[in-house]
Amino acid sequence: MITKSIPNLFTIGNLFLGVLSIILAFNDRADGAALLVIIAMLLDGLDGRVARALNVQSEFGKELDSLSDVISFGVAPAFIMYQAAFSTDVSEALAWIVTAIFPICGALRLARFNVIEGIPGYFIGLPIPAAGGVLATLALFSQDLNVYLLLLATLALSFLMVSSIKYPNFKKLGLPRAAVWAVPLVVAAAVFLAFLFPRAIPRVILGLLLLYAIWGLKKNVDTLVSRRRKKRSRDENPRSKHSA
Repeated sequence: MITKSIPNLFTIGNLFLGVLSIILAFNDRADGAALLVIIAMLLDGLDGRVARALNVQSEFGKELDSLSDVISFGVAPAFIMYQAAFSTDVSEALAWIVTAIFPICGALRLARFNVIEGIPGYFIGLPIPAAGGVLATLALFSQDLNVYLLLLATLALSFLMVSSIKYPNFKKLGLPRAAVWAVPLVVAAAVFLAFLFPRAIPRVILGLLLLYAIWGLKKNVDTLVSRRRKKRSRDENPRSKHSA
């Protein structure tokens, strides 16, 4: 019974950090809020791997994970960005609408993930933890970036989540059962580093997540261009034969 509950503890920790992140955001502590989202990403990446390592996957855990992700990577990052940039620099209506669109698209992305069988080795649409991680860390640079660029970035991330663009799925990188008991040490070390380097860690995470988001987009554009070239080549071949 205790073994079956271990993955859910990671998921609940993810949800707990998401709620704390929202509280920090509304207390004008965007740096701390973004760090909590990053740590929540780590817990989110571990809960499924721990469940598979212990062979205790369940529908309950799957649904709990989705509900937690909506809060930690949908609502929390949207509020962080709202408090950091949108609440003072743009009209209220526009700020409210863009802020609401992000978690709504995240919820739609998760609902689709739960009911539609994906492509092996790929996610369909940008995963909400990646989108939320980008938004939360991007909010830390609200003083350096134009607010309308941040609005466009929020809408772009929202679109990528509900798009049909394929992104690599790293779930195959499993966790050996023997290593499960070292996971708390990894989490503790990550928390220590996050608060030891509160400015550097978000920058590194933002860079990695942006590369992931852009790489998936580029791969799909390359695939689309390749298909169009092949189609054009097939269309031209019959014409060449007819002319001959």
